[in-house]
Amino acid sequence: MKRTPFYSMHVALGARMVPFVGWEMPVQYKGLIEEHLATRTACGLFDVSHMGEVFVSGPGAWEQVQRLITNDLGKIGPGKAIYSPMCLPSGGIVDDLITYQFSKDKFLIVVNASNVEKDFNWMKKNFDGVEVENKSDEYAQLAVQGPKALAVMSGITEAKLDGLAPFTFVESKVAGVDAIVSRTGYTGEDGFEIYFNAEKAEPVWNAIMKAGVPHGLMPVGLGARDTLRLESGLMLYGSDMDENTTPLEVPLKWTVSFEKEFIGKKALLEKKTTKKLVGFELVERAVPRHGNEVYVDGKRVGVVTSGTFSPTLKKPIGMCFVPPDHPKEKRIGIRIHEKIVEANITTTRFYRRDAK
Repeated sequence: MKRTPFYSMHVALGARMVPFVGWEMPVQYKGLIEEHLATRTACGLFDVSHMGEVFVSGPGAWEQVQRLITNDLGKIGPGKAIYSPMCLPSGGIVDDLITYQFSKDKFLIVVNASNVEKDFNWMKKNFDGVEVENKSDEYAQLAVQGPKALAVMSGITEAKLDGLAPFTFVESKVAGVDAIVSRTGYTGEDGFEIYFNAEKAEPVWNAIMKAGVPHGLMPVGLGARDTLRLESGLMLYGSDMDENTTPLEVPLKWTVSFEKEFIGKKALLEKKTTKKLVGFELVERAVPRHGNEVYVDGKRVGVVTSGTFSPTLKKPIGMCFVPPDHPKEKRIGIRIHEKIVEANITTTRFYRRDAK
């Protein structure tokens, strides 16, 4: 098992450590629900150093990255970031990424922890004439998320963060350490993700924890990270999408720009969708989990891709695939402990912070 640079800090705080895609990670500290609600109402600190950082640089980098991802780099510029899948020629999703543009000749592509080597090899295979470097082991990454995130970060960051728009970033110092600070996250709340030298892990962690005391900051584990992202309709690679899923079968059509060339474009234009990802709410009290069978008219059509009892909404929610022509008003059935529980189809985004 790999360990992030913050391992000793997690242990000192009494975190319960669990295996996760080859890493030993904290699943919770004080408890999933308490950590979840702290992030929704105050601020949470997440160790996400298991994520991968791949740098692409050199003349022609913009054109190479533009061809790699389905979204359009023309929408952004230096100091901005963009979310996008990258696809196989078949249209299946290799991974979903955030791409940061420093200049036309330099990009940082942040990839999922489970896909670092796969993605790095895919990029090397499909890039030509540019430098591709996997610097994942050199970087620590923390996420500060929640309505008090700006207040926590403003006191320890040299840059003025209040003017930083969503999906933009700055190179600045955090607790005196050189860092990339972006206004992004995986919780549905306002917040920041911070990338910096892994050797500086402890002073940055300690500075954020200290700055967060007046604002109710709490360290948060993988358990609450999962419930937070699911409530906000944010998908998990390997569960809600994979290489057998296209961006048109999940709610990612908005990330596909058919006005440009990209790997998988031809297939997405020609391929017929065979399923669609939907949200659901159970009509009675039960907890849906990944892998629960999904039924339509008594016929098994798939499995729950993500499911939980929502701490914020206080109801059971989840995502699953149904046939592409399935009407929204028609209920589905979820098998939980040998019982078929009825569920209503919903949007995949159950929670919005602007609707508080």
